[in-house]
Formats: sequence, structure tokens, C-alpha cells
Amino acid sequence: MAATYSIAVVGDWDSVMGFRALGLETHPVRTPDQAREEIKRLAKTDCAVIYLTETLAKAMPDVLDRYKDELRPAIILIPGREGSLGIGRDNIQRAIERAVGADIL
Repeated sequence: MAATYSIAVVGDWDSVMGFRALGLETHPVRTPDQAREEIKRLAKTDCAVIYLTETLAKAMPDVLDRYKDELRPAIILIPGREGSLGIGRDNIQRAIERAVGADIL
């Protein structure tokens, strides 16, 4: 039987609670330190994907570096209630460049 994995969203309350209606696990946090601990905790579970707000990601590049080459969990940056900071797009572009060897975007 195939393993069942979960998807989580970590960010400020206003940014993550809408995802609950989609059936995703929501983990509202107030500080980057709380987010860091929550991601570490989720990484030890069956969580395959963690959506993280760009605002929090900006304050914790060490966490992004730690998991960027891991198969699980994949950390995907999403805009928060403040709108996009462009960090998620930049991370995707760098990942594509590493995989393909060139900027195709």
C-alpha cells in the first residue's frame, strides 16, 4: 500500500486560514522562531509539502537551505497577506537553473 502524505501551510493567521477550506493542515505562527520549530516538527512527520509565507521565509534562510535538496518536505514559498515579495519566484528560478544548467525563464 502506498504511503499517505500530508500538506501543511505555515504562516501568519490571516495568510494561512483560507487554506483550511481546501483541506490543508494550517499552522498559524507569529514569529520566524515559531515557524522554524513548526517546520522542524513537520519534517519529522509524514508531511510531504510545506507552504510557507515569503515574509517568514525571508527571516529564515537557514531553514530554506536545510531542506532545499531534500525530497521531503518540499518547502514552497507563497505570498502572504502583504502580497508577493518575489522570493518564491527567485527560488524556483534558481532551482530550475540548478536542474537544467541555464536560465530558461
